Amino acid sequence: MTFDKEKSRRLIGLFLFVLVLYNYPILSLFNISKRISGIPVLYLYLFFVWILSIVLVVIINRYPRKNELPGIRD
Repeated sequence: MTFDKEKSRRLIGLFLFVLVLYNYPILSLFNISKRISGIPVLYLYLFFVWILSIVLVVIINRYPRKNELPGIRD
C-alpha cells in the first residue's frame, strides 16, 4: 500500500471518528447545565473536539510512516 493510500484511509477514519464525536448520543452527554470557569461544558467539548481533529490532521499529513524511505514508492 502506498503512503498516499494509507494517508487517505487514515483521514477518512479520522473524519468518521469526528463525525461520531459530533453526533447526537455523544453530544447529549455534555449538554448539562454545569460550567467550567464560566464556560458551558458543551462549548468546551465542541472546542476540544475541533482542536483535536485539527491536531490529528496535521499529524497524519506531516509525519510519514517510519519504514517509508523518501523517493521510493510501491
